[in-house]
Amino acid sequence: MEIRAAEVLLIDDQNVKVGVVPIQEALRMAEERELDLVEVAPLAKPPVCKIMDYGKYRFQQQKRDKDARKKQKSQALKEIKMRPKIDVHDYTFKVKAVRSFLEDGHRVKVSVFFRGREMAFLDRGREVLDRVRKDVEDLGKVEMEPRMEGSYMRMMIAPLLQQASKDQGGSKSARPVSKDSRNSNSLDPGSDES
Repeated sequence: MEIRAAEVLLIDDQNVKVGVVPIQEALRMAEERELDLVEVAPLAKPPVCKIMDYGKYRFQQQKRDKDARKKQKSQALKEIKMRPKIDVHDYTFKVKAVRSFLEDGHRVKVSVFFRGREMAFLDRGREVLDRVRKDVEDLGKVEMEPRMEGSYMRMMIAPLLQQASKDQGGSKSARPVSKDSRNSNSLDPGSDES
């Protein structure tokens, strides 16, 4: 690309502000140093140009962009869906998945889906979400309290910022889900509905 301005605010290769100079003068200074004249702020008045190695500049810019994309991906949101009358095995399987996502640094949205008459028993869904909260409290904190969104009751869990447990142990923790959940077949021990 070509710099179209007649005058530019010049910064030399030592990051020293030279001042406003004609474009020919800036190009001559860049050629003397065997470097490139790069327009770093084209919208400024006058445009800001810097004497630098353009190849090195592009490499650093691509590296910054790549790091930014990597950080953006690590903030991915995962969702786990459950039902208010979830079986023990299904519950433990889903909680293991939530724990795995939190260990990997992902935020997790835990959703309980209600159908038909189940909407009359929202407390069962809240019990499920409270159990999930209790079972993963060592890995994550509740970012959004349980609330209804249509026919879903949702809760958001964010990972804790501690990496010490991974560094010290060297492997993922295999903490069992609460003992009382293994002894019952459903979250509502009093109901025999099918």
